[in-house]
Amino acid sequence: MVNTAVQLSGVRLDNPVIPASGTFGFGYEFAQWYDINCLGAISVKGTTREPRFGNPTPRIAETPGGMLNAVGLQNPGIDKVVAEELPRLREVYHKPILANISGFSLDEYVECCAKADTSPHTDLIEVNVSCPNVHHGGMSFGTDPNMVYDVTRAVKAVCKKPVYLKLSPNVTDIVSIAKACQEGGADGLSLINTLMGMRIDLKKRAPILANTTGGLSGPAIFPVALRMVWQVYEAVDLPIIGMGGVQTAEDVVEMMLAGATAVQVGAANLVNPYACQEIVQTLPSLLERLGVQDINELIGGAHGWEKT
Repeated sequence: MVNTAVQLSGVRLDNPVIPASGTFGFGYEFAQWYDINCLGAISVKGTTREPRFGNPTPRIAETPGGMLNAVGLQNPGIDKVVAEELPRLREVYHKPILANISGFSLDEYVECCAKADTSPHTDLIEVNVSCPNVHHGGMSFGTDPNMVYDVTRAVKAVCKKPVYLKLSPNVTDIVSIAKACQEGGADGLSLINTLMGMRIDLKKRAPILANTTGGLSGPAIFPVALRMVWQVYEAVDLPIIGMGGVQTAEDVVEMMLAGATAVQVGAANLVNPYACQEIVQTLPSLLERLGVQDINELIGGAHGWEKT
């Protein structure tokens, strides 16, 4: 029997597959399609202090090998998420839940993380300092090591549960950002979020997205995500949740070999609502074919290959 269980800062996941924030709603929506308890964990929709309608439409544009989104963190606000959305998810899901928190100021990050931390329905706090689709927030924090350090320190001071910082790929040096998180006391890292991109309507001669730019996700970004997970694994001593273009069980294994302990699946859920279930179902047989009895053997397994 192949062991697929992994640990994230003491939190046990039956398998490393996690639907990524923003691509799986608050989780319970998918319970009508299959038993979501097959998932290792769920990262719920990104949450801010105040309710947000998000950006104007159109907010989605297709691209070769992926899609652009500029949803803009549409959510009902932290108080409603804690009081209604998380309990509703817990009614149908009994595995670990990641609260995904965004903010437009240091105080907002602290307030939202503190409220999420006190919820009996959260197991880890995922702090999004990397959203490219909102102005004066999100990614502006995640591109400066000093600001990342400040956010990490402030959030850790009010959280008892493990805190994972979600990093932006829209930086020159992802390693310096990761190191700032580690110095600030982060328990782990999630990477990567979407890459900045845009499309133009040829007939209108104008950007397709009302926001002009959006975040590129999908299989096109997988090699970039893999490279960044590899670099960060070599630079810091923190567990990593890898994501970015993951679509198959093979992608999960590849991401873990690069250094991820768990793997989030994002845009694939928007194409195929059964994507995560199918990955969970095919992962054990893939591990058997690869001669892997314990999935933890894969974590960082591709590093040091030059020495063999």
